[in-house]
Amino acid sequence: MKRISILILVFLLFIACNSDEGYTKQPHKQARMIEDSLMKANKFLLERDSELIQSYVNRHQWNMQCTSDGLWYQIYQKSEGKTLKNGDIIRYNYSIELLDGTLCYSSDKDGIAQIKIGNSGKESGLEKGLLMMRTGEKARFILPPHLAFGLIGDMKKIPARSALVYDIELIEIVDF
Repeated sequence: MKRISILILVFLLFIACNSDEGYTKQPHKQARMIEDSLMKANKFLLERDSELIQSYVNRHQWNMQCTSDGLWYQIYQKSEGKTLKNGDIIRYNYSIELLDGTLCYSSDKDGIAQIKIGNSGKESGLEKGLLMMRTGEKARFILPPHLAFGLIGDMKKIPARSALVYDIELIEIVDF
């Protein structure tokens, strides 16, 4: 009788372990559904940001180009100055505005900016734009939120999910 009880117990455990299969598939299905929903939401937000920026560019009648990752740029004063590379320390004048025209920061108020390209801790879109420039040039960049301060803003003057309009004058590469 004891043997039969042990065999039944082992059989029930075996069945219970094999029936777990349905439970492990369910979380994978839910995770996939969540991932699909997030992908759709991100795609929608990227398209919306692009439409807002395109409308802004059209209103200002700027002749801008857009990179594959969404950075809008226009070098409106050309120069034969030095090209930039990662590791260069540069100085530049700037202004940063929101698409509604609100001025957030500027070198007039906050002083000339100095950063090391590639290690600045600045927005990825700004560094990408700066690398397109030569010393002495002036440019406009429009950074969509994902290339700027993203979902949370800068917690000071730039709100969450804001596209930024940069006006830059690249002054010099600093030699040490």
